[in-house]
Formats: sequence, structure tokens, C-alpha cells
Amino acid sequence: MTRAWVRWGGAALGLGVAFTGALLLKLAGLTGPGTALIVLGLALGGAWALAGDAGGWAEGWALLRARARHLARTTPAWASFLAASALLKVPVPLWPAGFTLLGTLSTVCLALAATAWAWRAVGRRRALAATGLAVIAGLGVEVLGSRTGFPFGTYSYAGAPGVTVLGVPIIVPLGWWALTLAAAHLARGRAWLAGLLLVAWDVGLEPLMTAQGYWTWTAHTLRGVTVEGWAQPPVGLWAGAPLQNFVAWGVIGALLVLALRRVAPGLVPAVGGARGGVAAAYAVEAFFLPGGLLLLGRPLEAAVTLLVMGVSAWISWRRA
Repeated sequence: MTRAWVRWGGAALGLGVAFTGALLLKLAGLTGPGTALIVLGLALGGAWALAGDAGGWAEGWALLRARARHLARTTPAWASFLAASALLKVPVPLWPAGFTLLGTLSTVCLALAATAWAWRAVGRRRALAATGLAVIAGLGVEVLGSRTGFPFGTYSYAGAPGVTVLGVPIIVPLGWWALTLAAAHLARGRAWLAGLLLVAWDVGLEPLMTAQGYWTWTAHTLRGVTVEGWAQPPVGLWAGAPLQNFVAWGVIGALLVLALRRVAPGLVPAVGGARGGVAAAYAVEAFFLPGGLLLLGRPLEAAVTLLVMGVSAWISWRRA
């Protein structure tokens, strides 16, 4: 086993301990043991990631401090924002009422990570142009969709918590920007594959965000029968969402990748080109999204999300 596997395997184990604590806290109501395991798991995971390959306690402590200082000096801004986005998701089990605030801050950091990565890759002007294009396009298609039913189906953002713009929660267009860029790099520039990755992401978003009141599906047609007036009617393909929603996600995601390539040359890799580190944002979502569903008491949705996002990422990795 390589030193890297020892470090990151131990870090994953620490995160597993923390997640076990979150389950005890959220589902079993064991506040003391749950909180202790969360703190212990995060501390062990971080320490193991930095110095898990050390030969002993003395060497490990010195190595941990040296690597922490090196990390602080060399970590690029985009990676710091991505780490902040992930860390802001951690307190949710301890503070369920803060989901909206923490979710908003986490998504803002995720979008800033994408913009900072783009800035470093293609320069300020192209990075800001790409950010503006994706955010405006994401906002525009959501305004159109929530008011007309096209292209996603009939849904509403009425009563959505948090900051909204033109009736759309701000986290939605920010998410379009960040995850489209991440998916484009994970797919190594293949627009259709990036669209598939975004569809997989939405498989997890639908049950999570409808449960948190961000949007509701209000009417669907199945086998010629229309159901009106239900907040989350069971006739949708998944979590109330119809098939056309997922088709639209794939098509719009692919088109947005093509648009980003044109507006900011060099931002999206050529087909088969090198991946950028921003692809890690997709991995962060693939880890936390199923976990969030599990903590909500939705094990089926969590398992399906993990499977769909994992398989899509694996296909992207192998295909690209």
C-alpha cells in the first residue's frame, strides 16, 4: 500500500466516523455521542490526511505541522473556496435550522471556487465573462421554467427559503455555473457527458431540495392523466419531477458547456483534453449529497443518488 493510500484511506475512515456521529445525532437523537464522534472523526481525518504516513507520534506531529504550513502557503484560492464549501456542509446535522444559511454560504463558496479556478486558467476577463454567462443563463432558464413549465415541467419556487432573484433562489444559478464547469472537466470536454453528469446531480437535488421547501412540483401527466394542485405529486418520474426535467437538464447542461467553450476559450478542455482540478467539485457533491439525504431519513434516495452519481463519474473517467 502506498503512502498516499495510507493517508487518504485514513482520512476517509475519519470522515466515516464523523458521518456515523451525524447519523447518531440526527436519526437516533444521541446528541452527546453524536457530537463527540463528529468532532473526533473530523480531527482524525484531517490529521491522517496530513501525516497518516508518519512512522510514529513524534514524527507525525512534526510532519503534520510542516505539511499544514506548506498547505497554507501553496493552496490556490479556488481550492480554499472549495474546501470552505465542503466544510460549511458539515455543521448541518448539529444545526438543522441553519440549512438555508449554511447551504447558501456553501454554494456561494462553490461558485467562487469555480470563478477563481477559471481566473487562474484563462484570466480575469474570460473568467468573469464565463461566470456571468452561466449565472445569467441558469437564472434565465429557471425563471422561464418556473413561470411557463418549459423546459423542465410545471414547478414553483413560491415560498423558497433564502435569498431569491426574480423569484429564483440564488443558489440555483450559482449551482448551474459551478457544477457545469466541474462536469465539463470531469467529462474532459465532452458536452453530452457533462450533461449526463448534471442529470445525475439533479437526481440527488430533487428529493433533497423539495424536502427543504426550495421548489415544488405542481402538476404532471402520466399515461394521459393530469394531477393538479398537489405539492409533490407521486406521478413524477423521481421525487415529483417528470422525465422532461431530466432531459432538459442534460440538454441545457451540454449547451452551456458549448457556450462556455466559445465565450472563454481554454476554460473547457478540448474533447479528450486534460482535466482541471475544478472537477473535484463534482466529487464533493457526490459525497455530501447522498449523505444529506441519508441524514434526512431518505436511505433509498441516498442510495440511488450515490449509485447514479458514482456510475456517471465512473463512465466519465473511463470514457474520457
